Amino acid sequence: MINAIQTRYGDLAESSCCLSCGSAASLCEPLPGQVCVDLGCGRGTDVLRLAEKVGPTGHAYGVDLTEAMLDKARKTARKLGVTNATFFRNDLEALALPDASTDWVTSNCVLNHVADKGRVWREIARILKPGGRFVVSDIYAVEPISPGDRADPEAIAECWAGAVTRDEYLAHVRDAGLRDVEITDESAPYGKGRATVASFTVTGHRSCCT
Repeated sequence: MINAIQTRYGDLAESSCCLSCGSAASLCEPLPGQVCVDLGCGRGTDVLRLAEKVGPTGHAYGVDLTEAMLDKARKTARKLGVTNATFFRNDLEALALPDASTDWVTSNCVLNHVADKGRVWREIARILKPGGRFVVSDIYAVEPISPGDRADPEAIAECWAGAVTRDEYLAHVRDAGLRDVEITDESAPYGKGRATVASFTVTGHRSCCT
């Protein structure tokens, strides 16, 4: 599956096409000096915007699986003179970031690709500081994806076959211990591949008491 994702998104690194299903990063409201993490950062556009918001005393991290995307992001950061942004390749199910190190986590149409969605949400909870917030846009499947499609790496890379149902998605978020989980935006169902999916944006935070 990883090879299929790298191939598809590597080919899109220099494209101007939109890779998102929402505007999660635009809903983040970081303060100067805070730390932000974008999971599946792609070409790094949202990371650079977050880096501007947190200023020189803060930092924005972009995490992705695709080296071509990361190379594009690094080149753009250098061109713009952005020094408080770091891009690195990492499995989203085992983030190379310290516990309780992050004020904001965002992601845009990426987590549906992850095989173990419960684990990635536990990682989000782990890296968030107490009170830290997340804003994630993604897709969910209106009906469960067939076993055959779920086992197809190409279909997963096309951003539909890895989707789980709405109830299952939200259960993973809550089971990770995240609080005040809300849906701030949700589309009507639409066809994609051999599935019917919908896009939504989910927000919440890590409890201040854990």
